[in-house]
Amino acid sequence: MNVLKTILFYLAVVLIVVVAVFPFYYAIVTSFKTGTALFEVDYWPREFNFQNYISVMQQGEFPRNILNSIVVATLTVGFALFLGVTASYALARVRFRGRTLLLLTILGVSMFPQIAVLAGLFELIRFLGLFNTPWGLVLSYTIFTLPFTVWVLTTFMRDLPVEIEEAAIVDGATPWQIITKVFLPLMWPALVTTGLLAFIGAWNEFLFALTFTSSNSTRTVPVAIALLSGASQFETPWGLIMAASVIVTVPLIILVLIFQRKIVAGLTAGGVKG
Repeated sequence: MNVLKTILFYLAVVLIVVVAVFPFYYAIVTSFKTGTALFEVDYWPREFNFQNYISVMQQGEFPRNILNSIVVATLTVGFALFLGVTASYALARVRFRGRTLLLLTILGVSMFPQIAVLAGLFELIRFLGLFNTPWGLVLSYTIFTLPFTVWVLTTFMRDLPVEIEEAAIVDGATPWQIITKVFLPLMWPALVTTGLLAFIGAWNEFLFALTFTSSNSTRTVPVAIALLSGASQFETPWGLIMAASVIVTVPLIILVLIFQRKIVAGLTAGGVKG
């Protein structure tokens, strides 16, 4: 019976992995095809033709779009972690009335779908003069990233021993010194988790990037890929789209593989009380 359960478990794992990985694998296979070969179903590349990769990097301002995504995602992570760490210190260590309600309110903000706040956020960005600039995207991404960041970091900081903070206070440390020199070195798993998830969210976001930018030079890669055009208005350049998708996805996979252990540790923070 136990052997049967083990076999079924591993079969389920294999099935999940295949379902999750196959679309990306097929995108890689398709990215090496050109011409009529794009419409032939092959599960293994017959040849490695890099023409699609060369063409997409020479198409319009795609390299600039990649740089835009890197800048916007990096700034989003920086602002989200800075605000998240300081807010989590106040919510986890400072006692004040309404602390739990405030934390639940912060979490509740993340439940609003993007489309529900799109019009109001557009007016705010236009009022601030940030339309068609990277800063408009950074502001909108930070707003939606911050609730999750604050929640995870607050949970993680609550589990840190109070004695460490008390010892630092006895030594004359200020709250800022406690945050930067005492807590930050201990919070790397949570920081890596929230930072990487914030980066992936900003990197893949489409709706805000499409709405708050209007020129090719300021667009990010998801919008740039969606607007890739073929030789005519009736042609969909599947080869270029697949090549561009692979180019922007591989770095994320590498980051996740590098930091996977810290991601698991950060996501399970506060899950076990002992």
